[in-house]
Amino acid sequence: MWKRRTRGGSSRQGPGPESSRFFCFFKRFKEIARDWVYCYRKWRHCGATHQRRQVVRTALTDESLLRGLAQGDSLRLTAVGSWTAQYAADLERLVDRAVAQGAAVARVDLDMAGVDNIDTYGAWLLERLVRGFAEADRRITVVGLQEHFRGLINEVHQSNHKLPDIPAPGVLVSAAAQVSHAVNLIRRDLLLYVEMFGALVLATLRILIRPRRFRLTSMVHHLERVGWRAVSIIVLITFLIGAIIAQQGIFRFRRFGAELYVVDMLGVLVMREIGVLIVAIMIAGRSGSSYTAELGSMKMREEVDALQTMGLDPIEVLILPRVVALVIALPMLAFLGSMAALYGGGLVCWFYGGINPDSFMEELRDLSFNHFIVGMSKAPFMALVIGIVASVEGLQVKGSSESLGMQTTVSVVKAIFLVIVVDGVFVTFFASIGM
Repeated sequence: MWKRRTRGGSSRQGPGPESSRFFCFFKRFKEIARDWVYCYRKWRHCGATHQRRQVVRTALTDESLLRGLAQGDSLRLTAVGSWTAQYAADLERLVDRAVAQGAAVARVDLDMAGVDNIDTYGAWLLERLVRGFAEADRRITVVGLQEHFRGLINEVHQSNHKLPDIPAPGVLVSAAAQVSHAVNLIRRDLLLYVEMFGALVLATLRILIRPRRFRLTSMVHHLERVGWRAVSIIVLITFLIGAIIAQQGIFRFRRFGAELYVVDMLGVLVMREIGVLIVAIMIAGRSGSSYTAELGSMKMREEVDALQTMGLDPIEVLILPRVVALVIALPMLAFLGSMAALYGGGLVCWFYGGINPDSFMEELRDLSFNHFIVGMSKAPFMALVIGIVASVEGLQVKGSSESLGMQTTVSVVKAIFLVIVVDGVFVTFFASIGM
Protein backbone atom coordinates (compact mmCIF):
# COMPACT_ATOMS: atom_id res chain seq x y z
CA MET A 1 0.00 0.00 0.00
CA TRP A 2 1.10 3.52 -0.63
CA LYS A 3 -0.29 6.83 0.51
CA ARG A 4 -0.66 10.02 -1.46
CA ARG A 5 -0.91 13.35 0.37
CA THR A 6 -3.74 15.61 -0.79
CA ARG A 7 -3.75 19.36 -1.17
CA GLY A 8 -5.24 19.89 2.29
CA GLY A 9 -2.65 17.77 4.01
CA SER A 10 -4.76 14.68 4.44
CA SER A 11 -3.70 11.46 2.93
CA ARG A 12 -5.60 8.65 1.35
CA GLN A 13 -4.73 5.14 0.32
CA GLY A 14 -3.46 4.44 -3.22
CA PRO A 15 -4.29 1.43 -5.31
CA GLY A 16 -3.20 -1.98 -4.17
CA PRO A 17 -0.64 -4.33 -5.82
CA GLU A 18 -3.27 -5.86 -8.10
CA SER A 19 -4.26 -2.48 -9.51
CA SER A 20 -0.60 -1.51 -10.06
CA ARG A 21 0.06 -4.69 -12.09
CA PHE A 22 -3.06 -4.04 -14.17
CA PHE A 23 -1.97 -0.49 -15.02
CA CYS A 24 1.54 -1.68 -15.99
CA PHE A 25 0.07 -4.39 -18.25
CA PHE A 26 -2.30 -1.94 -19.89
CA LYS A 27 0.53 0.54 -20.50
CA ARG A 28 2.75 -2.16 -22.04
CA PHE A 29 -0.11 -3.38 -24.27
CA LYS A 30 -0.68 0.16 -25.50
CA GLU A 31 3.02 0.54 -26.43
CA ILE A 32 3.06 -2.77 -28.36
CA ALA A 33 -0.10 -1.80 -30.23
CA ARG A 34 1.40 1.56 -31.15
CA ASP A 35 4.55 -0.18 -32.50
CA TRP A 36 2.49 -2.56 -34.59
CA VAL A 37 0.50 0.29 -36.09
CA TYR A 38 3.72 2.16 -36.91
CA CYS A 39 5.23 -0.91 -38.60
CA TYR A 40 2.07 -1.51 -40.63
CA ARG A 41 1.99 2.08 -41.89
CA LYS A 42 5.69 1.92 -42.75
CA TRP A 43 5.14 -1.31 -44.70
CA ARG A 44 2.23 0.22 -46.60
CA HIS A 45 4.31 3.30 -47.42
CA CYS A 46 7.35 1.26 -48.65
CA GLY A 47 5.17 -1.01 -50.77
CA ALA A 48 3.44 1.90 -52.43
CA THR A 49 6.77 3.66 -53.06
CA HIS A 50 8.27 0.49 -54.62
CA GLN A 51 5.17 0.06 -56.78
CA ARG A 52 5.38 3.65 -57.96
CA ARG A 53 9.10 3.25 -58.74
CA GLN A 54 8.40 0.04 -60.64
CA VAL A 55 5.71 1.78 -62.66
CA VAL A 56 8.00 4.73 -63.39
CA ARG A 57 10.87 2.40 -64.32
CA THR A 58 8.65 0.38 -66.64
CA ALA A 59 7.35 3.51 -68.21
CA LEU A 60 10.86 4.86 -68.70
CA THR A 61 12.28 1.68 -70.23
CA ASP A 62 9.31 0.87 -72.37
CA GLU A 63 8.68 4.36 -73.64
CA SER A 64 11.90 6.35 -73.30
CA LEU A 65 15.14 4.31 -73.33
CA LEU A 66 15.00 3.12 -76.94
CA ARG A 67 12.34 4.02 -79.49
CA GLY A 68 12.24 2.93 -83.10
CA LEU A 69 10.52 4.50 -86.12
CA ALA A 70 10.59 2.81 -89.53
CA GLN A 71 10.73 5.18 -92.54
CA GLY A 72 10.76 3.32 -95.82
CA ASP A 73 13.94 1.27 -96.09
CA SER A 74 15.49 2.87 -93.01
CA LEU A 75 14.99 2.56 -89.28
CA ARG A 76 15.56 5.46 -86.93
CA LEU A 77 16.37 4.54 -83.34
CA THR A 78 16.38 7.11 -80.55
CA ALA A 79 18.12 6.28 -77.27
CA VAL A 80 17.54 8.44 -74.21
CA GLY A 81 17.78 8.24 -70.48
CA SER A 82 20.15 6.16 -68.42
CA TRP A 83 21.79 3.14 -70.08
CA THR A 84 23.10 1.50 -66.93
CA ALA A 85 22.99 -1.87 -65.24
CA GLN A 86 19.91 -0.74 -63.28
CA TYR A 87 17.81 -1.18 -66.43
CA ALA A 88 19.70 -4.19 -67.77
CA ALA A 89 16.78 -6.57 -68.31
CA ASP A 90 14.63 -4.02 -70.17
CA LEU A 91 17.55 -2.74 -72.24
CA GLU A 92 18.45 -6.26 -73.40
CA ARG A 93 14.85 -6.84 -74.48
CA LEU A 94 14.73 -3.51 -76.33
CA VAL A 95 18.06 -4.15 -78.06
CA ASP A 96 16.94 -7.60 -79.24
CA ARG A 97 13.68 -6.11 -80.50
CA ALA A 98 15.53 -3.35 -82.37
CA VAL A 99 17.87 -5.89 -84.03
CA ALA A 100 14.84 -7.88 -85.15
CA GLN A 101 13.20 -4.73 -86.57
CA GLY A 102 16.40 -3.84 -88.44
CA ALA A 103 16.32 -7.10 -90.38
CA ALA A 104 13.65 -5.65 -92.69
CA VAL A 105 15.46 -2.41 -93.55
CA ALA A 106 18.65 -1.50 -95.36
CA ARG A 107 19.93 1.31 -93.15
CA VAL A 108 19.76 2.12 -89.44
CA ASP A 109 20.29 5.52 -87.79
CA LEU A 110 20.92 5.56 -84.06
CA ASP A 111 20.59 8.86 -82.21
CA MET A 112 22.41 8.83 -78.82
CA ALA A 113 21.99 12.54 -78.05
CA GLY A 114 19.39 11.89 -75.38
CA VAL A 115 21.54 9.48 -73.34
CA ASP A 116 22.58 11.28 -70.16
CA ASN A 117 24.29 8.37 -68.36
CA ILE A 118 25.97 5.17 -69.54
CA ASP A 119 28.13 2.57 -67.83
CA THR A 120 30.07 -0.45 -69.05
CA TYR A 121 26.95 -2.57 -69.25
CA GLY A 122 25.15 0.02 -71.36
CA ALA A 123 28.21 0.37 -73.58
CA TRP A 124 28.24 -3.39 -74.16
CA LEU A 125 24.54 -3.32 -75.07
CA LEU A 126 25.19 -0.51 -77.53
CA GLU A 127 28.08 -2.49 -79.01
CA ARG A 128 25.86 -5.57 -79.23
CA LEU A 129 23.27 -3.51 -81.09
CA VAL A 130 25.86 -2.22 -83.55
CA ARG A 131 27.40 -5.67 -84.09
CA GLY A 132 23.95 -7.21 -84.55
CA PHE A 133 23.20 -4.86 -87.43
CA ALA A 134 26.70 -5.36 -88.86
CA GLU A 135 26.35 -9.15 -88.85
CA ALA A 136 23.03 -8.76 -90.75
CA ASP A 137 24.78 -6.59 -93.37
CA ARG A 138 22.86 -3.49 -92.33
CA ARG A 139 24.61 -0.14 -92.47
CA ILE A 140 24.30 1.66 -89.13
CA THR A 141 25.18 5.25 -88.29
CA VAL A 142 25.58 6.40 -84.67
CA VAL A 143 25.15 10.16 -84.09
CA GLY A 144 24.79 12.47 -81.13
CA LEU A 145 27.07 10.55 -78.76
CA GLN A 146 28.40 12.83 -76.05
CA GLU A 147 32.13 13.39 -76.07
CA HIS A 148 32.82 12.14 -72.54
CA PHE A 149 31.23 8.77 -73.43
CA ARG A 150 33.47 8.12 -76.44
CA GLY A 151 36.41 6.73 -74.45
CA LEU A 152 34.29 3.97 -72.88
CA ILE A 153 32.50 3.22 -76.17
CA ASN A 154 35.78 2.96 -78.09
CA GLU A 155 37.32 0.70 -75.41
CA VAL A 156 34.35 -1.66 -75.58
CA HIS A 157 34.35 -1.56 -79.37
CA GLN A 158 37.96 -2.79 -79.48
CA SER A 159 37.35 -5.71 -77.13
CA ASN A 160 36.09 -9.25 -77.56
CA HIS A 161 36.41 -9.40 -81.33
CA LYS A 162 36.48 -12.79 -82.97
CA LEU A 163 39.95 -13.54 -84.25
CA PRO A 164 40.20 -14.30 -87.94
CA ASP A 165 40.75 -17.92 -88.91
CA ILE A 166 44.44 -18.40 -89.63
CA PRO A 167 45.19 -21.25 -92.00
CA ALA A 168 47.38 -23.99 -90.57
CA PRO A 169 50.98 -23.72 -91.77
CA GLY A 170 52.44 -26.40 -93.99
CA VAL A 171 54.79 -29.09 -92.80
CA LEU A 172 57.89 -27.33 -94.12
CA VAL A 173 56.88 -23.99 -92.62
CA SER A 174 56.14 -25.60 -89.25
CA ALA A 175 59.45 -27.49 -89.27
CA ALA A 176 61.35 -24.32 -90.20
CA ALA A 177 59.62 -22.42 -87.38
CA GLN A 178 60.52 -25.10 -84.84
CA VAL A 179 64.14 -25.14 -85.98
CA SER A 180 64.31 -21.35 -85.77
CA HIS A 181 62.82 -21.41 -82.27
CA ALA A 182 65.31 -24.07 -81.16
CA VAL A 183 68.22 -22.07 -82.56
CA ASN A 184 67.05 -18.97 -80.71
CA LEU A 185 66.82 -20.94 -77.45
CA ILE A 186 70.33 -22.35 -77.93
CA ARG A 187 71.71 -18.89 -78.66
CA ARG A 188 70.00 -17.48 -75.56
CA ASP A 189 71.34 -20.27 -73.34
CA LEU A 190 74.88 -19.84 -74.66
CA LEU A 191 74.74 -16.11 -73.99
CA LEU A 192 73.52 -16.74 -70.44
CA TYR A 193 76.28 -19.28 -69.79
CA VAL A 194 78.96 -16.96 -71.15
CA GLU A 195 77.56 -14.13 -69.04
CA MET A 196 77.63 -16.30 -65.91
CA PHE A 197 81.20 -17.40 -66.66
CA GLY A 198 82.27 -13.76 -67.01
CA ALA A 199 80.53 -12.86 -63.74
CA LEU A 200 82.36 -15.71 -61.98
CA VAL A 201 85.70 -14.55 -63.40
CA LEU A 202 85.08 -10.99 -62.17
CA ALA A 203 84.03 -12.26 -58.73
CA THR A 204 87.18 -14.40 -58.56
CA LEU A 205 89.35 -11.40 -59.42
CA ARG A 206 87.71 -9.37 -56.66
CA ILE A 207 88.35 -12.22 -54.23
CA LEU A 208 92.01 -12.37 -55.26
CA ILE A 209 92.34 -8.64 -54.62
CA ARG A 210 90.55 -8.85 -51.27
CA PRO A 211 90.71 -12.47 -50.01
CA ARG A 212 88.72 -11.61 -46.87
CA ARG A 213 85.60 -11.32 -49.02
CA PHE A 214 85.67 -15.02 -49.89
CA ARG A 215 83.09 -17.01 -47.93
CA LEU A 216 85.25 -19.92 -46.80
CA THR A 217 82.65 -21.32 -44.38
CA SER A 218 80.06 -21.55 -47.15
CA MET A 219 82.55 -23.19 -49.49
CA VAL A 220 83.54 -25.81 -46.90
CA HIS A 221 79.88 -26.52 -46.19
CA HIS A 222 79.12 -27.13 -49.85
CA LEU A 223 82.32 -29.14 -50.26
CA GLU A 224 81.16 -31.45 -47.50
CA ARG A 225 77.74 -31.83 -49.15
CA VAL A 226 79.00 -32.27 -52.70
CA GLY A 227 82.13 -34.27 -51.92
CA TRP A 228 82.10 -36.19 -48.69
CA ARG A 229 78.40 -37.16 -48.70
CA ALA A 230 78.64 -38.38 -52.30
CA VAL A 231 81.59 -40.73 -51.74
CA SER A 232 79.51 -43.79 -50.87
CA ILE A 233 77.19 -43.68 -53.88
CA ILE A 234 80.00 -42.77 -56.27
CA VAL A 235 82.19 -45.65 -55.08
CA LEU A 236 79.33 -48.14 -55.21
CA ILE A 237 78.20 -47.27 -58.74
CA THR A 238 81.69 -47.08 -60.24
CA PHE A 239 82.60 -50.39 -58.54
CA LEU A 240 79.63 -52.05 -60.26
CA ILE A 241 80.41 -50.44 -63.61
CA GLY A 242 84.02 -51.63 -63.47
CA ALA A 243 82.85 -55.15 -62.60
CA ILE A 244 80.36 -55.17 -65.50
CA ILE A 245 82.95 -53.94 -68.01
CA ALA A 246 85.42 -56.60 -66.89
CA GLN A 247 82.82 -59.39 -67.05
CA GLN A 248 81.68 -58.45 -70.54
CA GLY A 249 85.27 -58.11 -71.73
CA ILE A 250 86.25 -61.55 -70.39
CA PHE A 251 83.13 -63.11 -71.88
CA ARG A 252 83.98 -61.77 -75.36
CA PHE A 253 87.80 -62.13 -75.28
CA ARG A 254 87.64 -65.70 -73.97
CA ARG A 255 86.73 -66.91 -77.45
CA PHE A 256 90.14 -65.80 -78.66
CA GLY A 257 92.06 -66.82 -75.54
CA ALA A 258 92.91 -63.18 -74.82
CA GLU A 259 91.40 -62.71 -71.35
CA LEU A 260 94.52 -60.86 -70.19
CA TYR A 261 93.81 -57.97 -72.57
CA VAL A 262 90.70 -57.19 -70.54
CA VAL A 263 92.98 -55.56 -67.98
CA ASP A 264 94.33 -53.13 -70.58
CA MET A 265 90.85 -52.36 -71.85
CA LEU A 266 89.53 -51.81 -68.34
CA GLY A 267 92.43 -49.58 -67.34
CA VAL A 268 92.23 -47.37 -70.42
CA LEU A 269 88.43 -46.99 -70.29
CA VAL A 270 88.24 -46.31 -66.57
CA MET A 271 91.17 -43.96 -66.17
CA ARG A 272 90.71 -42.09 -69.43
CA GLU A 273 86.92 -41.93 -70.04
CA ILE A 274 84.45 -43.95 -68.00
CA GLY A 275 85.62 -43.02 -64.51
CA VAL A 276 85.45 -39.24 -64.82
CA LEU A 277 82.46 -39.24 -67.19
CA ILE A 278 80.24 -41.42 -64.98
CA VAL A 279 81.16 -39.41 -61.89
CA ALA A 280 80.44 -36.11 -63.67
CA ILE A 281 77.03 -37.36 -64.85
CA MET A 282 76.11 -38.48 -61.34
CA ILE A 283 77.25 -35.17 -59.86
CA ALA A 284 75.19 -33.30 -62.48
CA GLY A 285 72.11 -35.22 -61.41
CA ARG A 286 72.81 -35.06 -57.69
CA SER A 287 74.50 -31.75 -56.94
CA GLY A 288 73.52 -29.79 -60.05
CA SER A 289 69.83 -30.33 -59.40
CA SER A 290 70.38 -29.39 -55.75
CA TYR A 291 72.05 -26.11 -56.73
CA THR A 292 69.25 -25.26 -59.14
CA ALA A 293 66.54 -26.01 -56.58
CA GLU A 294 68.28 -23.98 -53.86
CA LEU A 295 68.88 -20.92 -56.03
CA GLY A 296 65.39 -21.22 -57.53
CA SER A 297 63.80 -21.27 -54.09
CA MET A 298 65.81 -18.19 -53.12
CA LYS A 299 64.66 -16.49 -56.32
CA MET A 300 61.02 -17.35 -55.58
CA ARG A 301 61.26 -15.94 -52.04
CA GLU A 302 63.04 -12.84 -53.37
CA GLU A 303 66.14 -13.53 -51.28
CA VAL A 304 68.36 -12.80 -54.29
CA ASP A 305 66.71 -9.37 -54.66
CA ALA A 306 67.17 -8.81 -50.93
CA LEU A 307 70.91 -9.44 -51.27
CA GLN A 308 71.13 -6.89 -54.08
CA THR A 309 69.15 -4.40 -51.98
CA MET A 310 71.68 -4.83 -49.16
CA GLY A 311 74.51 -4.09 -51.59
CA LEU A 312 75.81 -7.68 -51.83
CA ASP A 313 76.65 -9.47 -55.05
CA PRO A 314 74.62 -12.72 -55.39
CA ILE A 315 77.33 -14.18 -57.63
CA GLU A 316 79.94 -13.68 -54.94
CA VAL A 317 77.72 -14.73 -52.03
CA LEU A 318 75.71 -17.63 -53.44
CA ILE A 319 77.24 -18.97 -56.64
CA LEU A 320 81.04 -18.67 -56.30
CA PRO A 321 81.33 -20.83 -53.12
CA ARG A 322 79.20 -23.53 -54.74
CA VAL A 323 81.18 -23.58 -57.97
CA VAL A 324 84.53 -23.63 -56.15
CA ALA A 325 83.36 -26.54 -53.96
CA LEU A 326 82.24 -28.40 -57.08
CA VAL A 327 85.56 -27.79 -58.88
CA ILE A 328 87.46 -29.15 -55.88
CA ALA A 329 85.18 -32.10 -55.18
CA LEU A 330 84.73 -33.53 -58.68
CA PRO A 331 88.42 -34.43 -59.33
CA MET A 332 88.63 -36.17 -55.95
CA LEU A 333 85.42 -38.08 -56.60
CA ALA A 334 86.62 -39.00 -60.09
CA PHE A 335 89.83 -40.40 -58.60
CA LEU A 336 87.92 -42.43 -56.00
CA GLY A 337 85.48 -43.63 -58.66
CA SER A 338 88.27 -44.73 -60.97
CA MET A 339 89.97 -46.67 -58.17
CA ALA A 340 86.66 -48.31 -57.21
CA ALA A 341 85.99 -49.30 -60.83
CA LEU A 342 89.46 -50.82 -61.17
CA TYR A 343 88.97 -52.71 -57.91
CA GLY A 344 85.61 -54.05 -59.06
CA GLY A 345 87.09 -55.07 -62.39
CA GLY A 346 90.03 -56.72 -60.63
CA LEU A 347 87.71 -58.85 -58.47
CA VAL A 348 85.75 -60.01 -61.52
CA CYS A 349 88.99 -60.81 -63.39
CA TRP A 350 90.15 -62.85 -60.41
CA PHE A 351 86.98 -64.85 -59.70
CA TYR A 352 85.46 -65.01 -63.18
CA GLY A 353 88.41 -64.73 -65.54
CA GLY A 354 91.08 -66.56 -63.55
CA ILE A 355 93.46 -63.57 -63.62
CA ASN A 356 95.20 -63.37 -60.24
CA PRO A 357 95.74 -59.95 -58.60
CA ASP A 358 99.49 -59.98 -59.27
CA SER A 359 98.97 -60.39 -63.02
CA PHE A 360 96.22 -57.76 -62.93
CA MET A 361 98.45 -55.17 -61.24
CA GLU A 362 101.38 -56.03 -63.54
CA GLU A 363 99.24 -55.30 -66.59
CA LEU A 364 98.04 -52.03 -65.08
CA ARG A 365 101.61 -50.89 -64.46
CA ASP A 366 102.38 -51.32 -68.14
CA LEU A 367 99.77 -48.70 -69.05
CA SER A 368 100.91 -45.15 -69.67
CA PHE A 369 100.39 -42.64 -66.90
CA ASN A 370 99.05 -40.26 -69.56
CA HIS A 371 95.70 -42.04 -69.42
CA PHE A 372 95.26 -40.99 -65.81
CA ILE A 373 96.39 -37.41 -66.55
CA VAL A 374 93.93 -37.13 -69.45
CA GLY A 375 91.04 -38.35 -67.31
CA MET A 376 91.78 -36.16 -64.31
CA SER A 377 92.34 -33.02 -66.41
CA LYS A 378 88.73 -33.16 -67.62
CA ALA A 379 87.20 -33.14 -64.14
CA PRO A 380 87.60 -29.42 -63.20
CA PHE A 381 86.16 -28.25 -66.52
CA MET A 382 83.21 -30.61 -66.22
CA ALA A 383 82.61 -29.34 -62.70
CA LEU A 384 82.70 -25.74 -63.93
CA VAL A 385 80.16 -26.53 -66.65
CA ILE A 386 77.83 -28.23 -64.15
CA GLY A 387 78.06 -25.29 -61.73
CA ILE A 388 77.41 -22.66 -64.42
CA VAL A 389 74.41 -24.52 -65.87
CA ALA A 390 72.91 -25.17 -62.43
CA SER A 391 73.34 -21.53 -61.38
CA VAL A 392 71.90 -20.08 -64.58
CA GLU A 393 68.85 -22.33 -64.54
CA GLY A 394 68.27 -21.63 -60.85
CA LEU A 395 68.20 -17.88 -61.45
CA GLN A 396 65.71 -18.40 -64.31
CA VAL A 397 63.03 -19.71 -61.93
CA LYS A 398 59.83 -17.68 -61.82
CA GLY A 399 57.40 -17.36 -58.96
CA SER A 400 55.78 -20.81 -59.10
CA SER A 401 56.62 -24.34 -58.01
CA GLU A 402 55.97 -25.54 -61.57
CA SER A 403 58.73 -23.26 -62.83
CA LEU A 404 61.07 -24.57 -60.13
CA GLY A 405 60.49 -28.19 -61.11
CA MET A 406 60.84 -27.47 -64.81
CA GLN A 407 64.10 -25.54 -64.41
CA THR A 408 65.54 -28.26 -62.18
CA THR A 409 64.81 -30.89 -64.82
CA VAL A 410 66.20 -28.68 -67.59
CA SER A 411 69.33 -28.06 -65.52
CA VAL A 412 70.10 -31.77 -65.16
CA VAL A 413 69.48 -32.52 -68.84
CA LYS A 414 71.58 -29.60 -70.10
CA ALA A 415 74.39 -30.29 -67.65
CA ILE A 416 74.67 -33.93 -68.68
CA PHE A 417 74.58 -32.99 -72.35
CA LEU A 418 77.29 -30.35 -71.95
CA VAL A 419 79.43 -32.72 -69.87
CA ILE A 420 79.41 -35.19 -72.75
CA VAL A 421 80.19 -32.37 -75.19
CA VAL A 422 83.15 -31.28 -73.05
CA ASP A 423 84.37 -34.87 -72.95
CA GLY A 424 84.21 -35.05 -76.74
CA VAL A 425 86.14 -31.79 -77.07
CA PHE A 426 88.89 -33.09 -74.79
CA VAL A 427 89.04 -36.41 -76.64
CA THR A 428 89.55 -34.57 -79.90
CA PHE A 429 92.14 -32.25 -78.37
CA PHE A 430 94.25 -35.01 -76.77
CA ALA A 431 94.05 -37.12 -79.91
CA SER A 432 95.38 -34.22 -81.94
CA ILE A 433 98.42 -33.80 -79.65
CA GLY A 434 99.10 -37.54 -79.47
CA MET A 435 98.07 -38.27 -75.89
